[in-house]
Amino acid sequence: MEKLNSAELKKELFDLLNREALKRGKFILSSGKESNYYLDGRIITLSPQGAYLTANIILGMLKDDVFDAIGGPTLGADPITGALAAISYINRQPVNTFIVRKQAKEHGTQQQVEGPALKKGSRVVLVDDVATSGKAILEAKQALDKIGVIAEKAIVIVDRNQGAAESLAKAGLKLESIFKIADFGLG
Repeated sequence: MEKLNSAELKKELFDLLNREALKRGKFILSSGKESNYYLDGRIITLSPQGAYLTANIILGMLKDDVFDAIGGPTLGADPITGALAAISYINRQPVNTFIVRKQAKEHGTQQQVEGPALKKGSRVVLVDDVATSGKAILEAKQALDKIGVIAEKAIVIVDRNQGAAESLAKAGLKLESIFKIADFGLG
């Protein structure tokens, strides 16, 4: 497979999102807000092409950052973190990943953060597919705060520009996105 540059990766991901994941109509979002469109990121991140493109773009966005792991809130981050782990290994720059459950499981190790153990003081980057209010990312950060893990940056595929960046900034998290919803002529 020919290695694509950053602009080519983004164009291919944009086209895939626009064609496969963007739905128009009446939808109720997880934030409770009503919207005239819905972007189902998992349709993309659970496809081979989408997983490959998303992971390569995010790793490119992080090439100058220093961090110990990448992860995020289940369910949006699950396929992204799997792709990031695999692509980083293929690129011979392996990155550990993790998933943050909505709450600690009640059996086994009773952990809320799953994956290779994160040490107190570890620096991590959070990822998710779409940000609206930023609630899921904020809850993941709060779970990490409890175990002494530092999250200062979050990356999403699409920022709906509905308050997530401002909400996360108040919690000390800088939100970056591959795309803004305005890129799709919406918002």
